[in-house]
Amino acid sequence: MFGPVLAGVLGTIGPAFGYLPALGGDSVSPTAFAMLFDWPGITRASVLSVTTGIAATTISLLLVALICAAWSGSRAFRVIERMLSPLLSVPHAAAAFGLAFLIAPSGWIARATSPWLTGWDRPPDLLILQDPYGLSLIAGLVVKEVPFLLLMTLAALGQIRTAQARDTALALGYAPVTAWFKTVFPRVYAQIRLPVFAVLAFSMTVVDVSLILGPTTPPTLAVQILRWMNDPDLSQRFLASAAAVWQLALVVFTMLLWRLAEIAVAHLGRRWVASGARGGATRTVRAIALAAAMLSAGSIVFGLFGLAVWSVAGLWSFPDLLPDAFTGRTWMRHAMNLWPIASETLIIAAVSTLVALLLTLACLEAEERHGLKPGSRALWLLYVPLIVPQIAFLTGLQTLAIFTGIDGNRLAVIAVHIIFVLPYVFLSLADPFRAWDARYGHVARALGAGCDGVLWRVRLPMLLRPILTAAAVGFAVSIGQFLPTLLAGAGRVQTLTTEAVALASGGDRRVISVYALAQTALALLPFALALFVPAIVWRNRKGLRHA
Repeated sequence: MFGPVLAGVLGTIGPAFGYLPALGGDSVSPTAFAMLFDWPGITRASVLSVTTGIAATTISLLLVALICAAWSGSRAFRVIERMLSPLLSVPHAAAAFGLAFLIAPSGWIARATSPWLTGWDRPPDLLILQDPYGLSLIAGLVVKEVPFLLLMTLAALGQIRTAQARDTALALGYAPVTAWFKTVFPRVYAQIRLPVFAVLAFSMTVVDVSLILGPTTPPTLAVQILRWMNDPDLSQRFLASAAAVWQLALVVFTMLLWRLAEIAVAHLGRRWVASGARGGATRTVRAIALAAAMLSAGSIVFGLFGLAVWSVAGLWSFPDLLPDAFTGRTWMRHAMNLWPIASETLIIAAVSTLVALLLTLACLEAEERHGLKPGSRALWLLYVPLIVPQIAFLTGLQTLAIFTGIDGNRLAVIAVHIIFVLPYVFLSLADPFRAWDARYGHVARALGAGCDGVLWRVRLPMLLRPILTAAAVGFAVSIGQFLPTLLAGAGRVQTLTTEAVALASGGDRRVISVYALAQTALALLPFALALFVPAIVWRNRKGLRHA
């Protein structure tokens, strides 16, 4: 994890300071940074990156905390848990397109309210998408980051004794929500700090969602860096590298700012705990949390439904709620182009996920056989590709790949995808693998099985569902990779994600919907297999059907 990121960062720092012999940069010079800070939009782009990142992370964390505090242990919470996998599997680009089609001036919300509330007979002249403050971008990020942080929080709740602490607080007269925030949240947050940092770094530097929902004049800093990277004038590479280093500095600064905010909130929290206040507007908080969960999930679900309708829509005039006619003409017209791109996407995702899964199983089995207990440092290494901005080290990796001649092909894209798929596969599989009851292994050894026999004939079959789920998560992560595919593939490797984002500038909602739905269907397929394959394989083993 550390090697590719370090190589990429070093490959970015060199051109940022003017050293890139292939383009005539033979000496160290701060000229690129001078050009960067002379660019008129640098202040606005930097502020946008910081504010949208902080806002999206703060809102997502607050919503997850409210949902867990108000509903954990209830039937509604179990429903929310079941919805996590499908929501997580939806690629960021597809979710952003779905949200855009909902909230656009001519979107479904405007159409649904026009007849009886607003009276609009034409789309209103409102700048909702790509607004200058990045509000639609923040909304798109929150919709996708809430399921991720909720999944990380559920994993953390399973590692600490939350029920006992909360029950004790309830017995002392604390309101349920207050009890959760005072006794559970501090320990949970300590467990999910790294995922929160990953969300913060991603929200500050995301490219595909910013291209769909973010401002354009100027864009966020990451989008502008990509424009400079793709500029036909190769001298812009120096400027792009300097901007990538500046983006990395902004992320580090924002994380330090977040850490200072943690200290301040912890100080205020200790005073709140010491005050002994037991009350809490439980009903109000429960209503707000449930509404937030429904709004977040509904944005994705109805967004996908909107994509489905647009993909088969004939004439659809505003303010009609539904098209005048449905037709499969768009699907048929693009089927020939869609199939090879979908095949390429499938091959890249399958190979990168398989490699990541084998590496993860090897690491976890090595822990078991050699009695290793990785600490927090190992976890930090795992999160390095998620915390370091993609734009900050992928630009350097692309430069190094050009020098070695391995850029612009499928192998290069797969290699880069593994860097991002492996952490998610490991995080998904580590807890179930470590929680496996070792007594089964002792019985197998007593019957003469060796270490390999226990692994292949007992442990892995019993962990079939967690393994398939981890593979499905990795597959979905690979499907959604835009910037790694674009840079490692040098624009010559086409996937459903790169094509869908490229079509965003065209504005043809029917074509965009076809590609976004194909992307989502491909990401959902492994989750369906993870659900049904164990049930079929273990149909005669009742105890293993849901293992």
